[in-house]
Amino acid sequence: MIITVTLNAAIDRTLSVPNFRPGRRHRTVESTTMAGGKGVNIARTLKTLGQPVIATGFAGGATGTRIVEQLTEESILTDFVRIRAESRTNLSVVDPTTGEQTEVNERGAQITSREMELFHEKLLYLARGAEMVVFAGSLPPGVEPDAYASLIRELRKQGLMTVVDTDGEPLRLAVRAEPTVVSPNILEAEELVGHEFNDDEDRVIAVREMIELGAKEAIMTVDDGCFAAFPGENGHTMVRVRVEPREPVATVGSGDAFLAGFVAARYGGQSMEECLRFGVACGAESTQRLGAGVVDPRGIDRLLGEVEVIALPSTADVG
Repeated sequence: MIITVTLNAAIDRTLSVPNFRPGRRHRTVESTTMAGGKGVNIARTLKTLGQPVIATGFAGGATGTRIVEQLTEESILTDFVRIRAESRTNLSVVDPTTGEQTEVNERGAQITSREMELFHEKLLYLARGAEMVVFAGSLPPGVEPDAYASLIRELRKQGLMTVVDTDGEPLRLAVRAEPTVVSPNILEAEELVGHEFNDDEDRVIAVREMIELGAKEAIMTVDDGCFAAFPGENGHTMVRVRVEPREPVATVGSGDAFLAGFVAARYGGQSMEECLRFGVACGAESTQRLGAGVVDPRGIDRLLGEVEVIALPSTADVG
């Protein structure tokens, strides 16, 4: 079983608005409303890919009820902690004429210390029947920045694989807790390692630095794929995985689809290179759909043959 953790779950509304301009009146040509938050999006993709997954986190108020009901309608198993405060609602506006997207995300519900204790107990209980736990997304108000880090340390004692996709201080502290995999995008990685990237050489250095900070494996997603470092026979193996970009319908949630594809392949026992290849195909396929975490397995299969894995100098080759 794979567990996805979404402490800041939401109802996500995505609008397709041609020629979107701030301050003007527009009409949508397409819209979707679905349960969201990064972990929820990942659970949706994992379900589509046929992997056993259960989504957990916090859900509160009428919005929280909608989140759980929508996931149930999608046949996604859930076990959320009910909270008093109202879960958040997010809005994304996608301009199909330019490919640009504008996101407005609420901060989220205030979480009490007791609610966090209940979640802690629930996760450790669920973990008894799981092999992998994915922590994804922002932390809501009231949750300490080291929440992911503390949970990762406990799950490591149980021998579970832990995957983290967040940003800022929660990411920095989580990496110190030595998760199995850390998977930020470029902006998140720049903040984590403390410097900007000017070229691919800088990006390669960055994934090495993420390993040095504590992660066992590091993946940095970019527009056309990812850079990754993972244990090899001598030092860490370094690869660049890419696919020719498609004209996107929407890029909202493509990173979540990537990570879900990677996790699905990893759960299925594939090699690291094949996990990354499958993840990149999932991320690219998701850009052809409106709605985070929505993919078509047939489209993924078509893309797989176009994904390129390029070996980079390993840590053993670098002085």
